[in-house]
Amino acid sequence: MARSVGRSAGPLVREWRLRRGRSQMDLALETGVSPRHLSFVETGRSKPSPEVLLALAEALSVPLRERNALLLAAGYAPRYHERSLEDPAMARVRHSLRRLLDNHQPYPGAVIDRAWNVVLANPAATALVDMLPAEVVGPPTNVFRVCLHPEGLARHTLNFPEWAPYLLGHLQHLAVLSPDDEVTGLLEEVTGYPTVVALGDWRRARVPEQPALLVPWRLRRGGDELALFTTLTVF
Repeated sequence: MARSVGRSAGPLVREWRLRRGRSQMDLALETGVSPRHLSFVETGRSKPSPEVLLALAEALSVPLRERNALLLAAGYAPRYHERSLEDPAMARVRHSLRRLLDNHQPYPGAVIDRAWNVVLANPAATALVDMLPAEVVGPPTNVFRVCLHPEGLARHTLNFPEWAPYLLGHLQHLAVLSPDDEVTGLLEEVTGYPTVVALGDWRRARVPEQPALLVPWRLRRGGDELALFTTLTVF
């Protein structure tokens, strides 16, 4: 990634370790690397093998695309490849996801990417955003933007003070786990919405390590009130 260009692997490992609040001793013990060797890796005095880099990355929960950045910074080839859902090789996956969404009718369902951009949706989910302004809907249609924007579904959400912190907590957690321009820009954008500013210190309601399986979301659409439960499944 752009922010890793020209940087060696050692400082990147140290950056991820500090971001996760881990000590060198703690990380070394977990991965079976000597503290001395880890120190040398972080300062650039020792070049780690790809296996050591990946073991450190696994212990630090480094996202796969960032593991590629670590490997590239150390002079190794990346090991993790990314395909669009529209790639012909993903046809069976796409078909399975579409079948899952179709069977979820008449309830809204969507497949989202890491930044919560919608890549597939069923008709019930599409109907929720049909009447929203184009600048809110996108493309791409982003769940955080659509749900938190004052001209989006925020104005139709009856339990916004409870629903919004749940979404914001997920976005902030994502920004910490895998910070990049898209995610950090999205966080800056939505936290500037008047609907979010009016919440005050929403961080007090940040998502716990084990978020609730079912999260209520109450909407008023037309003359009807929709009472939905939101749950996430990660592939």
